[in-house]
Amino acid sequence: MPTDADPAARDRQQLQRELLRRARAGTARRTTAVPDADAPADTTTAGAADADRDGHTPQAGEVPLSRAQRRMWLMERLGGAGDSYHVPFATRVRGPFDVAAFATALTSLVARHAILRTRYAEHGGEPYQEVLPTPHTVPVHVVDTDAAHAAALLRRETARPFDLAAGDAVRALVLRHGPQDHTLLLTFHHIAMDGASLETVAAELAVLYTAAADGTSPQPLAAAPQYADHARREHDDLPGFETELKHWGDLLADAEPPNLPRPAQAEPHAAVRPAAVHSVPLATTVPEALRALGAQRQATLFAVSLTAAFAALHRLTGDDDLVIGVAGTHRSGTAMRGLVGLCVNTLPVRVDVSGGPSFAQLLRRVNDALLEAQRHRHVPFDLVLERLGSGARGADGTALVRVTSDVLGEPTVLRLPGTSAEYVDVPSDGAKFTLSYGLGLGDTDRPEALVQYDANTLDDTVAEAAVRDFAALLHAVAADPELALGELPLPDPEDDTATPDGDPATPEDYAATPDGDPATGARDESAPEGDPHPAAQALRAHPKVADAVVVRPAQGPTVAYAVLHDSTGPSGHELLGLLRRSLAPEAVPAAVTLLDALPRTAAGPLDPARLPGPSAASAPTGPRAEAVTETFTAVLGVRPSPDDDFFALGGHSLKAVQLAERLRTDLGLPLTGLDVLQARTPRALTALLDERAARQSAAKAASRPAPRSRDIRPGTVLVTGATGGVGAYVVRELAAQGRPVLALARPESAHLIATEGVDVIEGDLCDLAGLRDAVAQADAVVHSACTFTRHDVDLAAMEAMVGAWRRGPFVFVSSVDAYGHPATDRVAEEAPPHEPVSPYGRAKLDCEAMVLRAAGTEGRGGASAVRSPIVWGAHDRLREQLRWGAIGTLYQSARQGLPIEMPRPGTGGHDWYGAAWVHAAALARAVTECLDRPVHGVANACSGHVSWRDLAQDLTELLGTRPAFHESGTVPRDLDHRWHYDSARLARPLRPRPGEDRRTVLAEMIGPMAAGNA
Repeated sequence: MPTDADPAARDRQQLQRELLRRARAGTARRTTAVPDADAPADTTTAGAADADRDGHTPQAGEVPLSRAQRRMWLMERLGGAGDSYHVPFATRVRGPFDVAAFATALTSLVARHAILRTRYAEHGGEPYQEVLPTPHTVPVHVVDTDAAHAAALLRRETARPFDLAAGDAVRALVLRHGPQDHTLLLTFHHIAMDGASLETVAAELAVLYTAAADGTSPQPLAAAPQYADHARREHDDLPGFETELKHWGDLLADAEPPNLPRPAQAEPHAAVRPAAVHSVPLATTVPEALRALGAQRQATLFAVSLTAAFAALHRLTGDDDLVIGVAGTHRSGTAMRGLVGLCVNTLPVRVDVSGGPSFAQLLRRVNDALLEAQRHRHVPFDLVLERLGSGARGADGTALVRVTSDVLGEPTVLRLPGTSAEYVDVPSDGAKFTLSYGLGLGDTDRPEALVQYDANTLDDTVAEAAVRDFAALLHAVAADPELALGELPLPDPEDDTATPDGDPATPEDYAATPDGDPATGARDESAPEGDPHPAAQALRAHPKVADAVVVRPAQGPTVAYAVLHDSTGPSGHELLGLLRRSLAPEAVPAAVTLLDALPRTAAGPLDPARLPGPSAASAPTGPRAEAVTETFTAVLGVRPSPDDDFFALGGHSLKAVQLAERLRTDLGLPLTGLDVLQARTPRALTALLDERAARQSAAKAASRPAPRSRDIRPGTVLVTGATGGVGAYVVRELAAQGRPVLALARPESAHLIATEGVDVIEGDLCDLAGLRDAVAQADAVVHSACTFTRHDVDLAAMEAMVGAWRRGPFVFVSSVDAYGHPATDRVAEEAPPHEPVSPYGRAKLDCEAMVLRAAGTEGRGGASAVRSPIVWGAHDRLREQLRWGAIGTLYQSARQGLPIEMPRPGTGGHDWYGAAWVHAAALARAVTECLDRPVHGVANACSGHVSWRDLAQDLTELLGTRPAFHESGTVPRDLDHRWHYDSARLARPLRPRPGEDRRTVLAEMIGPMAAGNA
């Protein structure tokens, strides 16, 4: 039902209910019978295959993103959004339901609206969108379950991440509770959907479903406007926004974010802002009284509710100058009627609450400010933020719009002929804003006041007090709007939810990322520049470095000194490697020395006389220094001085590998060509080898004692392959959780994992007796080691480990190669293998079978087989796999600038070719979660899917090459991959955290290799 009395108000309310509607919990359910009806004349053929059948063909090629899309894309790239920007649309349907007809209707809908089959990619640092061909069929997954388990299944499906680069913007799930009882869930990404679009989707799906179910061929629906056209128009109109941008800039120039009470105990920065909701029921007479109040003063119900939010926020913060965000729209005119896509725009409403006005007087102020904001609603909010610059945030970095307000009307449901429809609420885990006020009118018999809030930033007691105060205000002004703000009653003092004492937030309490999330490590932009030397500036730019200076002694080379924020930062050698990769050779100091603090005079300037003497001034000595010098001489043909640069002496990648192999053999220490390229000088390389020798000795000493007593370290987790690309991340994750770890590693690399909480046991997969002993000592097992090519060794090792396993869970890191070549392009978890299955995949299947058969017997715990695709992460082993592994041919072609041939979409009847991938840190989280919650079977672990074209584009841009791309009707053997792997079971730990997006991880992997021209 509408929530306003006049058409303009009703339209405004529809546009502004986007902010809170999806996330609120406990929404009232409404059931409405939908009678059978003949199919209307204005329908579309159910089997429509593309949008041009409706009389409009979207233009092909790359299209710029709208500003709203651009923000969604940026949020995905930044990470941390979780499922905040997923749009679930769920309806419980009782009556006859035809799944096949629903799939046909959904496919026709996707054909009509190209935004639902659009992929998002990047070129030259700029994102773009590209329409994909209509799929033959949009899959509709059907799960039989009782109603009691429906909520968890819906929540899990909604939380599954989207792969925007693959055009993954809509998913369909049907829960079958009985022959005539189903729950239908469509999950969209917000980049392609908003609240108004849902109404179009619901209406058109009903028409298309009716036609498909009846088998009729009705006349088509009216031609659908295409979102790409809107994005082009907006892009073309951007130069004309200057006047309106000036208006917004002047209006918000000195605005400050609301000073919300800070939490009693600050939480550490979390990847996702957890959403929570509190609601208070209102008297059934309140909404109508508020409508009447608005009608008397030429204001809408929305304006009245917004005024109450300003009053409540004023009482919560004590601030007089307040900004609250509301949802506006870019939709206008008949040309955009029926448009599906993201057209929501944030409108900041600024109001002065000072002077003790009555509520009626404040309503006039709010109504004027709201109307003024809506007159300029077509200016994208992110352009306003760009115009404001640093003024878009408070002095402490807090986002200007951190509080919003909304009126929530009756939710949209899907009404199919011959059925009844009941709205099903699927709450979100993420909060977009710190605090959002809502007036809930979804059920006329149960109106409510509610707040949604970021549980990391606002205490639960404060939020509960805020919603009670909001409800008290609504009741009071409905009875007497002439009351002054200071006279409006507070919540019932009998309640135990009064607002706790709390000081206003300080700059230390709220730092913020570009999307407004709390963050750590923000720098003080007002800090002095300090030493202008390029190396000092580069060091100070490092997030772990508090200060740095570079000095040139009277004799000897230039030396840098750095102070870390804490003891967990990088070593001096690691910082030196960073400088070598980022600065010109002449700007790189000979060494970086770490200090607790820079010595200063009483007046404050640096006191060079108190700096420690540069250890780099004297030549290194000892057997490792001699070996380095001799090996440099043998490989490069020149005897070096301690600070001669490897490249200046004629070195390159191949010589670096040769030098590393000789030193590794002669000294028995781990060393790679990449280490040589990063160290570059004999002095730095000697220091690196000295560090590793010391750590190796310490690790060996720690692993020599007699077998550990399980009474001392209960809960120990054995990790095989602990220095590999996956195992190293697993060890790191377990150690971060405080779990005792027994790490299996080869002797030459054991020192790499010697850290607190980790015991090292030397061995490998060929030492079956050692494997048995290690498993016998552990309370849980994570088996991530693999030979990749010696499958008999892998099978024998698994057999030995399973034979010794007698307690706790067992997690086996398997591979999606175990699926072989599935017949369908989307692969469900635990789908049966489909030939051909490679020998590597077959070995994984056999190992999985061993551990899953043994699980639960003879005291053993549960077992999980976690199938991963290509693993990416900043680890040398993973870098080697990128260069020479499954996609090595693509990488080498990109590195060398050679032409890259890729299969054209549609080749062989497949719309997409590309690779599935997972970030090693996300995989480690998924593996460790299986220790606590075994999946008792197979689970996939994918961070995303990337098309070959997008991956090639990323590689060439990061490598700085410009090869030609060719798409053909043939599929190169290395690129014959077209499968998307569902990863619902482990969706929660797989959610990307900041820095885990594809572009960032590839840059971290490629940077060190590109520095050495690898």
